[in-house]
Amino acid sequence: METQTILIKNTSIIDREVKKGSVLIENDKIVEITSDNTPTNADEVINGEGKCLIPGLVNTHTHLSMSLMRGLADDLPLDTWLNDHIWPVEANLEGEHCYVGALLSALEMIKSGTTTCNDMYFFMDDVARALDEAGMRGVICHGMIDLFDEEKRKAEFKETLRIIEKCHNTADGRIQVSLGPHTPYTCSPELLNWVRKKADEKGLRIHIHVSETEKEVDDSLNERMKRPFEYLEDLKFLGPDVLAAHSVWLSGAEIALIKANKVKLSHNPLSNMKLASGISPVSDLMANGVCVSLGTDGAASNNNLDLFQEMKMSSLLQKVRKLDPMVMPANKVLEMATINGAAALGMENEIGSIKVGKKADLVLVDMKAPHLTPYRNPVSHLVYSTEGADVSTVICNGNILMKEREVLVLDEAEVMARAENAAQDLLSRN
Repeated sequence: METQTILIKNTSIIDREVKKGSVLIENDKIVEITSDNTPTNADEVINGEGKCLIPGLVNTHTHLSMSLMRGLADDLPLDTWLNDHIWPVEANLEGEHCYVGALLSALEMIKSGTTTCNDMYFFMDDVARALDEAGMRGVICHGMIDLFDEEKRKAEFKETLRIIEKCHNTADGRIQVSLGPHTPYTCSPELLNWVRKKADEKGLRIHIHVSETEKEVDDSLNERMKRPFEYLEDLKFLGPDVLAAHSVWLSGAEIALIKANKVKLSHNPLSNMKLASGISPVSDLMANGVCVSLGTDGAASNNNLDLFQEMKMSSLLQKVRKLDPMVMPANKVLEMATINGAAALGMENEIGSIKVGKKADLVLVDMKAPHLTPYRNPVSHLVYSTEGADVSTVICNGNILMKEREVLVLDEAEVMARAENAAQDLLSRN
């Protein structure tokens, strides 16, 4: 294969510290970081003047295809939202809907600086196809729900194994497959035990929703006399390969369990606020050394996939919760969206920071805007002032996905037109 090189020159490189310099990419990897801006004979030279170079953002909890349901059922509690609106629509989903919805989400993520996502949904081979075409990195899983029914459980096992067989480690290694039991209350102990066994057997990660609402915890206490994380610990389900989304309602004992088992968490502040689920005790978790990353959840409960909004909101929410302006400083929040996200997916040695030898998943943010002026503290600006629309160039696995705000891998107008049609088709079936 012919070597392809890209030089990003004369930019502010943000990685724990801020330094002016240039980054040289060869094929899919970062090969050199220098403070020297001497021109080189790279195949592609990108001028980073007036821009910040950050690691590609990592969204650790998505339901990409739900972009087709954006604005469908707003201002409702979670159980009403799910039972009366979302699940009836999802009953009519087909692979093509999921493919087009995932394409739309990929487009939105590229335009707002996300290069890696962790997705749970249905028809996941169609989702994988969309992520592959978009050039993104993704961990995907079939959302398993058996509702304690043996026939359903067998069907979920079959579909999960099909997706692993078909999609794991595809698209030049950009697509990985994990195991996706939906929640402790929609999955039987038999299903959860099977997931734990398969994860150990195949070396796969686990993606699950836990303790999103107070009702979920109350129901668990009434039915099992245990809180959700205590129940999962009893099943010997917890471990460092588990990523738990939401984790809003936690006791001190559960935080200790999460820490002891090295469970990773995905914090979804905007979705939790919109559904009035509550505020996760993120600053307490991080003070206990727990790896907390950021997710958007689906576009039906957010209603966008902009991780810059999640960064700002996660910091401000904890400051209000603790009545302490010093908790969750900007640098820690930026880590949640980058290196913590990578660690949550077991990819901290590959992505999440700008280091020689790591994958070239990089994002240039244009700092020349009224809301980013005066340009004094780039990390503060990135967390508290930047919007997804300030992203100018996105590189994943050494390939340029967007350059100077022009998406190169997808036809933007075509994707949006297809999404309009697919959403109309899906909702007309209900």
